[in-house]
Amino acid sequence: MRIILVTGAGGAGRTTVATATALAEAHAGRRVLLVLGDTDPAGTAPAEDAAGAGPGTLTVLRPDPAGDFRREFLALQARSATVLDLLGAAPFEDAELTELPGSRQFALLRALREAAAGDHDVAVVDLPPLREALTVLALPEQLRRYLRRLLPPERQAARALRPMLAQLAGVPMPAQWLYETTARWERELAAVQTVVEAPGTTVRLVLEPGPAAAATLREARLGLALQGLALDAVVANRLLPAASDDPWLAALTTEQHRHLETLRADAGDVLHELPHLGRAPRGPEDLALLAAVRPGLPPVPAPAPAVEDRRERDGVLVWHLPLPGAVKQDLSLVRRGDELLLGAGPFRRTLSLPPALRRCTVTGAGLVDGDLAIRFAPDPGLWPKDS
Repeated sequence: MRIILVTGAGGAGRTTVATATALAEAHAGRRVLLVLGDTDPAGTAPAEDAAGAGPGTLTVLRPDPAGDFRREFLALQARSATVLDLLGAAPFEDAELTELPGSRQFALLRALREAAAGDHDVAVVDLPPLREALTVLALPEQLRRYLRRLLPPERQAARALRPMLAQLAGVPMPAQWLYETTARWERELAAVQTVVEAPGTTVRLVLEPGPAAAATLREARLGLALQGLALDAVVANRLLPAASDDPWLAALTTEQHRHLETLRADAGDVLHELPHLGRAPRGPEDLALLAAVRPGLPPVPAPAPAVEDRRERDGVLVWHLPLPGAVKQDLSLVRRGDELLLGAGPFRRTLSLPPALRRCTVTGAGLVDGDLAIRFAPDPGLWPKDS
């Protein structure tokens, strides 16, 4: 299954491009699921119209953050009923619960998992603006890391001995429901992370050529590289006509096309240009004009970080991280225990070191064959002296 994630600058037309992409794939004869992350009905009205006007293979899924939050909260409350009764707490009713900040992101992740589990050929996901989208995509890996730190798997293995350990230690041990809930969260997060890291998952970036477009493209390349995601298309949206007799419009067009040239130089072959329709898209006919990429093109897989065991004279391990050349100079590296923190600006990712590197020390980093190569000096006892 192919999954196309659509994000970009706020107000650049992400939902419109996502809907046009889904409609084009459906008209090509594929079973398509369109996941709408925009909660504004007015902003997604063209998508609802397209679902009814297509060839019958386009399904629209709108996440329900409020409903998801209520279900999760009430389930957690039910599992904690004994403790809450002892504390004299009054339980919440369904009608008095309102979603908390962050609920929309979790609902979108759940929708992404459900999309991958369906029987569709293509899923097009309308993500939030770029920075929020990168945060959402990083959530599964980060939350799994938090769960492993708070309740390590090796401690879960001892849950059968919980009553005996509680007597020996003299303190209450975590309840069974905590282990079960943690295991369920781990399975769900792992499923979402598998979707994000799948070779068939790619990202399309929607920009409107302007002063911030080049910086947004740079941020996208950096953030997606840290997540191991491929940028398969950069969509320059709402391009004004090149020729106009109106001086005001001509000046505006000149400025826009100047920024467009910068995007062409930075994005290269993955840049796709869409015209300004002179109005908001009104239906499937308008959306048919805004399909940025020809349907059916194969996804471009993102190269995964690889460990190369060189074992030269003193034994050297090199971890290759394929990153865009434009972001290498901004990347920071921090070693913390068995993890490597990669970051630049607001974007960060934590990578668990392979077992072969956990007894090594970071000795430097540099470019090797176009990749960022992090060099590790092994512990003297890692290999036999005669190897």
